[in-house]
Amino acid sequence: MTDIFIVEDDNALSREISLTLSKWGYSVCEVRNFENITDEVLEKNPKLVLMDINLPCYDGFYWCLQIRNFLKVPIIFISSRDNDMDIIMSINMGGDDYITKPFSPQILVAKIQAILRRTYSYNSDIKNEIIKFKDVILNIVEGKIYYKNKNTDLTKNELKIMKILMENQEKIVSREEIIENLWYSEEFISENTLTVNINRLRKKLESIGLEEFILTKKGHGYIIK
Repeated sequence: MTDIFIVEDDNALSREISLTLSKWGYSVCEVRNFENITDEVLEKNPKLVLMDINLPCYDGFYWCLQIRNFLKVPIIFISSRDNDMDIIMSINMGGDDYITKPFSPQILVAKIQAILRRTYSYNSDIKNEIIKFKDVILNIVEGKIYYKNKNTDLTKNELKIMKILMENQEKIVSREEIIENLWYSEEFISENTLTVNINRLRKKLESIGLEEFILTKKGHGYIIK
């Protein structure tokens, strides 16, 4: 899992921030495609995003809103724009902090450490907030599944079933394995109950446009494709 994802179009500054944070022991990634920042963030699933405001294609406020549709990851805005309206906008758009350029590396690191401590000290047991497969995104924390511009809530059992299928992408998962997974979660589930849960899950997926996402392999189990 990436610790910090940097969205900065000044290559020299982006590289400087990356090197500084790497020295502090953070795993860092820099944005590659400014036309599809959300997909890159979802792919890397970082613990924190550093977001410039003035960017090619769309500004940082736009991308913050797009990311917020899927993740609650902390976002720190970094910008040379220092007027009150921009700072207020950053907060209203879902930002967690705002740092005005130029800034000292020590200030940046201190703010990152504080936000990471605040955000994850109560959620240390959550290893992966999201699982992505093609255009499908499973948000474990929210208990939701997203497909393109639609989403639907999942029950506790549906979430667990979807999680094990998403973790075994394009591999057959036996009914026994799913039942065993739910059993170890202290939730006994019978063969018939599993069938009911799978059918309800399929209907929810169909409601957001995911037709035939979960396939039955007779005598073997289930697979997503």
